Amino acid sequence: MKRMRRVRRLARRFGAARALCVGLLLGLALLRIADLPALEELRVRTFDAYQLIQPRVKTARPVTIVDIDEKSLMKYGQFPWPRTRIADLVTNLTKLGAVVIAFDIVFSEPDRLTPSLVADSTPGLDDETRTKLRALPSNDQVLADAIKRSRVVLGESGLPYVVAEFDKALPLTGLAMLGEEPQPFLLNFPGLVRNVQTLENAAAGRGLFSIRTERDGIVRRVPMMMQAQGATMPSLSFEMLRVATGTDTIFIKSDRAGIKSIAVKGFEVPTDRNGQLWVHFAKSDPNIYVSAADVLDGTVAPAAIARKLILVGTSAVGLLDVKTTPIDPVMPGVEVHAQVLESALTRTVLSQPNYAIGAELCAALLLGIVVIWLAPMFGPVTLVAMGAVFAALLAGTSWYFYTQHRMLIDFTYPLLSTTLIYLTLIFSNFVREQAQRRRIRSAFSQYLSPALVEQLAQSPEKLVLGGEEREMTIMFSDVRGFTAISESYKHDPHGLTTLMNRFLTPLTNAILDRKGTIDKYMGDAIMAFWNAPIDDADHQINACDAALDMLERIDGLNKRRELEAQLGGHDYIPINVGIGLNTGICVVGNMGSDLRFDYSVLGDSVNLASRLEGQSKEYGFPIIVGSKTALAAKDRFAIIELDFIMVKGKTEPEVIYAVAGREEMAQTERFQRLRNLTIEMLSCYRSRDWEGALFAIERGRRSDVGDLLERLYDLYEKRIHAFQQNPPAEDWNGAFALLTK
Repeated sequence: MKRMRRVRRLARRFGAARALCVGLLLGLALLRIADLPALEELRVRTFDAYQLIQPRVKTARPVTIVDIDEKSLMKYGQFPWPRTRIADLVTNLTKLGAVVIAFDIVFSEPDRLTPSLVADSTPGLDDETRTKLRALPSNDQVLADAIKRSRVVLGESGLPYVVAEFDKALPLTGLAMLGEEPQPFLLNFPGLVRNVQTLENAAAGRGLFSIRTERDGIVRRVPMMMQAQGATMPSLSFEMLRVATGTDTIFIKSDRAGIKSIAVKGFEVPTDRNGQLWVHFAKSDPNIYVSAADVLDGTVAPAAIARKLILVGTSAVGLLDVKTTPIDPVMPGVEVHAQVLESALTRTVLSQPNYAIGAELCAALLLGIVVIWLAPMFGPVTLVAMGAVFAALLAGTSWYFYTQHRMLIDFTYPLLSTTLIYLTLIFSNFVREQAQRRRIRSAFSQYLSPALVEQLAQSPEKLVLGGEEREMTIMFSDVRGFTAISESYKHDPHGLTTLMNRFLTPLTNAILDRKGTIDKYMGDAIMAFWNAPIDDADHQINACDAALDMLERIDGLNKRRELEAQLGGHDYIPINVGIGLNTGICVVGNMGSDLRFDYSVLGDSVNLASRLEGQSKEYGFPIIVGSKTALAAKDRFAIIELDFIMVKGKTEPEVIYAVAGREEMAQTERFQRLRNLTIEMLSCYRSRDWEGALFAIERGRRSDVGDLLERLYDLYEKRIHAFQQNPPAEDWNGAFALLTK
């Protein structure tokens, strides 16, 4: 009995929710072992995203594609061409120094333009002509002779059905097995289309160019070894490596989990358990293509062929050899083989080791147990933070292995598993809290009105309207020339939304990273404030630091956008941001109606910050601040006095400043000159010494810092000329009244 009571106590402490989650965790592990299509789809889409974010960077171009393109078809007629022309192509490539020539084409039937066939099929020929034609060598033999004088790999194709039994005496590549028999793991094609025997006997190698797309039609993996009509054969690209290295045998390494790698002398390519290589794609590269017409007529650049692996294929639309890859929706199939070769030769191949599934299961089980054990002990904020840490840890580990080791380790399954367990616990807590609220309502319903009971159950103290006065720093930021940018996206509203997210996100992060609070977004503009709701003794400094960081992040974004525009061939309009900062007493709190309200800020200082942002373009500095902000931050930033202004709608003038940089910039000799020139110019201007002010402006323009003050000098020069024509009133205090808000 005591043992039973102890068991019951432990069960109550463990809880039904935890028991449910343990069962869910084990069930999810079984689903991963079964590898359902939905899980695989999520996994490969994640790997696609990695390649989109960081595609392979080409460090060399060891492969050239001889392209039977539209130009070649226009010059030499429709394809297939006579084998004699193909022979000329092989001969010219060999003379130019090609290392290996491979055909992404199969010559499965005798050439219909062979002289003897023409003699037999052409009516009306005289006997002498027929005899001469029959005496000529066949076109296939001409091509075979050219192939013998070179190193040529012929392409073959796997089929889902048997066409005809091929001659077993035809040559096949030598294979050596290290470990378990690999055949059960290889992709299997019931049928095989080979080249005519004359060509097969002459070739240095033979490989399958068949590429099997994934369920969604995207090419992510290319098999390096395959079963085709009972024969174990290499891919076209791997056979090229074998021939190039002069190796007679391909080595297949495998274990009970499947195939691990495929190797020839000097190259070992990691594969998945089915012998497929995860292709590390680069962007489609037009520089590796040369036209077959240029090779045939001798106008091709020799450097494009010499010491290169040559793939002969087609990009012509009518020949329909087009594939979809993770980073290119349209890529000629022959370039996929080229990408495989480039990855192998530059040692940048991707791999998904056989132990990856074990690592993913261990991560899911470990994190699941941690969540099951700890989640009921913590509040929602801690749980969310813990979940974010787990997600960042999983994603960061996966990204690290991709970028540093080119390994594909899936984090989506452990994350999905942990999230489902977390949501199950949250739902259980919700059900428990609802039950607790029902008990509260039942306990107090006879003492309080139903409305008050409901408020008690829902914690109404968080919904009280009102505010408090405190000193705050207010920020307004806006994009300069956003109308022109929007105009360039008038036919792509989704692209404009994406762009706004791209620049609002880093700006927001810069504010939040420095203890700021986002008040609201107004299109491309942001309003934010500091020192509420959390006290911040350094709110002026944090606001200035955030403003500078915003400019730095926008510079980085502009560089990326400019590069994207160059690669995409579209116009580039830079994003420029103006920022206004002001410090003063404000009212902050929940403001609105009983049904809808926001945590916001009101006050005259808010209005001035908005006006300062609007003046940033006029003064030529992107960050303009009020006097209180400048006074608090003057020892930490490079600050320059700009003007003494009377803002429209205000009765008191305000000295405004520009934040030009951080403390290290303020210590530079160049900035000191910049500030001294400005002080001299402003002193002359406010004392009505117009000639002195103009002379100071002229000296400033000739200095090495004049370019930084060009807009400011233009503004003051225009004012001075106006005052020379119409002098200000005798009681003028140097303030300039702004005419616009």
